[in-house]
Amino acid sequence: MSAANGPTGALVRAAGGLVWRPVEEGVEVLLVHRPRRQDWSFPKGKLDPGESFEEAARREVAEETGLDCRLGADLGSVRYTDHRGRPKVVRWWEMQVERGAFVPNDEVDEVRWATPADARSLLTWASDAEVLERFGAAALGR
Repeated sequence: MSAANGPTGALVRAAGGLVWRPVEEGVEVLLVHRPRRQDWSFPKGKLDPGESFEEAARREVAEETGLDCRLGADLGSVRYTDHRGRPKVVRWWEMQVERGAFVPNDEVDEVRWATPADARSLLTWASDAEVLERFGAAALGR
C-alpha cells in the first residue's frame, strides 16, 4: 500500500505508561515534553528485540522520566500511522511511581503533573487523549 492509500512497512510495536498519582482533589497524570517534536505526550517507545510490551513500557517510562514505576491496569492498545507512514500499535498501562526523579535528557526536556482536564488540553495527539479517556473510565470503575 502506498502512503496515499494507507500505511506502508512493517508494524511498529511500542508500549507506554500513563503515570498517575493521587492528590487531594483527585488524581494527576504525568506528561512529557519532547523538544524534537515540540509535543506533549505520555512516555512511550518502541520495543527492543525480544522484549515484551510490559518490559518496554517500564523501560521507556524510566528512560524518558527517570522514574521507576509499577505496572497497573492494562489500558489496551491504540493504532495509528506514525510520522514515517508506518502502521504503529502502542500498548498502554496505568503506572505509579515507586522511586526516582526526573532529569532532563535528549528525548524529554520537561515533565508536568496535570489534572486529567488540564492534560486533555495539553496533549498534542488524539491517540494520547484516547488513552486518557480510558484511564478516566477505569478510575471511575474503582
